[in-house]
Amino acid sequence: MSGKHADAEDPQDDLTAGPPKTYAAGLPAVAHAMQYSLEQTTVRRTALTLLNLNQVKGFDCPGCAWPEPQHRHKNEYCENGAKHINDEATTRRVTREFFARHSIEELDGKSDYWLNQQGRLTEPMVKRPGATHYEPIGWDEAFGIVAGELTALGSPDEALFYVSGRLNNEAAFLLQLFARAFGTNNLPDCSNMCHESSGSALNETLGIGKGSVQLDDLHTAGLVFVVGQNPGTNHPRMLSALEQTKQNGGRVIAVNTLPEAGLMRFKNPQKPSGVVGRGTAIADQFVQIRPGGDLALFQMLNRRLLEADAAAGGGVLDRDYIATHTTGFEAFAEHARTITWEHALEATGLTRDEIEAVHDAVLASRSVIVCWAMGLTQHKHGVPTIREVVNFLMLRGNIGRPGAGVCPVRGHSNVQGDRTMGIWERMPDTFLDALGAEFGFEPPRAHGLDSVDAIRAMRDRRARVFVGVAGNFARATPDSAVTEAALRNCRLTVQVSTKLNRSHTVTGRTALILPTLGRSDRDVQATGEQYITVEDSMSQVHRSRGKLPPASPHLLSEVAIVTRIAQRTLGDTSAIPWAKFEADYDLIRDRIARVVPGFEDFNERIKAPGGFTLPNPVNAGVYPTPSGKAVFTCNELEWLRTPPGHLILQSLRSHDQWNTIPYAMNDRYRGIHNARRIVMVSPDDIAELGFADRDLVDIVSVWRDGTERRAEGFRLVAYPAARGSAAAYYPETNVLVPLDSVADISNTPTSKGILVRLEAARTPDSGA
Repeated sequence: MSGKHADAEDPQDDLTAGPPKTYAAGLPAVAHAMQYSLEQTTVRRTALTLLNLNQVKGFDCPGCAWPEPQHRHKNEYCENGAKHINDEATTRRVTREFFARHSIEELDGKSDYWLNQQGRLTEPMVKRPGATHYEPIGWDEAFGIVAGELTALGSPDEALFYVSGRLNNEAAFLLQLFARAFGTNNLPDCSNMCHESSGSALNETLGIGKGSVQLDDLHTAGLVFVVGQNPGTNHPRMLSALEQTKQNGGRVIAVNTLPEAGLMRFKNPQKPSGVVGRGTAIADQFVQIRPGGDLALFQMLNRRLLEADAAAGGGVLDRDYIATHTTGFEAFAEHARTITWEHALEATGLTRDEIEAVHDAVLASRSVIVCWAMGLTQHKHGVPTIREVVNFLMLRGNIGRPGAGVCPVRGHSNVQGDRTMGIWERMPDTFLDALGAEFGFEPPRAHGLDSVDAIRAMRDRRARVFVGVAGNFARATPDSAVTEAALRNCRLTVQVSTKLNRSHTVTGRTALILPTLGRSDRDVQATGEQYITVEDSMSQVHRSRGKLPPASPHLLSEVAIVTRIAQRTLGDTSAIPWAKFEADYDLIRDRIARVVPGFEDFNERIKAPGGFTLPNPVNAGVYPTPSGKAVFTCNELEWLRTPPGHLILQSLRSHDQWNTIPYAMNDRYRGIHNARRIVMVSPDDIAELGFADRDLVDIVSVWRDGTERRAEGFRLVAYPAARGSAAAYYPETNVLVPLDSVADISNTPTSKGILVRLEAARTPDSGA
């Protein structure tokens, strides 16, 4: 391995904390992006990556899934996108010598930050049964091990094929094809742990599990809600869209438990006003809600809209839309009137005046969009909450027209595309029928396992082989001790990865690391240089073509890895032309065009600059529900009640983090530096609980079966959080999320709603 931080000491927490920032981006963001990029790679490679990032002829950012505008800036990226792509483009390398120096046990004791900083993986590695170290292995032998373990299983359903959102459309389509040709629908993915609640709610109410808005809708909306979401860190380019909303006269309401810098003010570094001026104020109203109180908020807003319409003698609700396009309104309206102010205020932690101010803003707005992320989905009542958001929008016809609609914001590049390609354990029969007809086999029909059920299956030894394509399953999942023990129960764990992470240290009896190309790497196959495609959060599909030489001559593309595993496993029993697919990705796209709705003439349409947008029937007034109409729902009011001495914990990212991987020990926008094991709590709650700012505490989660989970040695930070709440970083706090604490219907882990108490730390106080 080469690089400034080669084998450097693992950094230890040494907290310094200041006041939270009151704006996002600006020159500091540019400086931090450049500093990190140049620590990872050269000036020349940094320039090459950034000038090609999110460009029509370049490559898609492997970070978030925010769409590109029609007219792109030459610097069409954010601070975190620049960090992410140059983290991938790093010149640091992890070689066979590295694995010879470090045992798996030693690596398992390192931090997520340290593991990532070691650099790009360079050749296949194997941990053989009983071994303490990884050792090199040839590709052919590695594929033989995978095929041997898969074919030795008692049932195809003993295999799991996990996918993270970074995987491109072509490889995702082939992976689900292989899994189903092998005989299983066990295709858990990262969506299970984030927006599964969105898909469940939207499919039930609108008939399609995706958002209905485009960038132009955000630009022209009269009012945009940003709920349970921190765009300044997780989707920074969204701030440019909200800036345009404001410039066009629209208003923004932020609903969150924490004040977030990006929703206060945005200093756009692409504009003079963002460099030398004050930038743009984003949120017109900040609604600091109690964790999980969003269902009560939208139910009360719906009650108030019904009351306003009655008081005005009509004209507040869109009665034509309701009559023509919806069903279930009367039952919904009767139910909506039952919510009381007492319950609404208790559940939300808001005042009546705050809720009335939101109601007034809604009445004054010609069109409304609601955007949301994990702050809604990762609660036990996440699905009912999103159904209530749909009720709210339908009351005034804010579905399927310009400047209005639902906008679930995905936090991971191509996570939506993977689902479109068939990475789901419960794909509908129409998809399976088309897949079987195209490739001449009968796909399995029994539903497979999602991520939580996959952990249960490994725990109970009902699943014996785990194949992870991209991602960091061991650190992205809940109940860390249970998850890690489950993975170690496997006969074989396979990780297809670009960089080292914790999932490589949590191994089955045999473990393989299969290194693959990154988004920025050139992909050359037998017929020449290839490109891949991705789908963004607003259903736009476009090309991505790497520009850098691969990190090692021993890397294979994800498409090549999937096709070669499939060939070795299925052998002569399959007529699927795997080798041809590896040689020419156009052939994969031809098959996608015949299987996946909306991808007709894929290879021609994708050549258009910026690609194409998949059709959304909702915007044409078509609702693919059983009734053919959008569905009003009745949702019982729920919220997490806290006994005395307890708080509701939400896990979240720091600003200097992408998914499970910290890029630094800082959380710059929140004023936190040089520490990860911190917990942010309101000063009033700290005092009420008998602690002081900077005390060292253990966080103990309390589950309904009486079991407790403990995360030790966290520094208390007095922070302007909502009363009764606490916030700390994942993956460090995943240990506190019980495997069985999941959202109703979607089975999504409830990482934003965990009942905890604080105790004086068992570990010695090392000082602040």
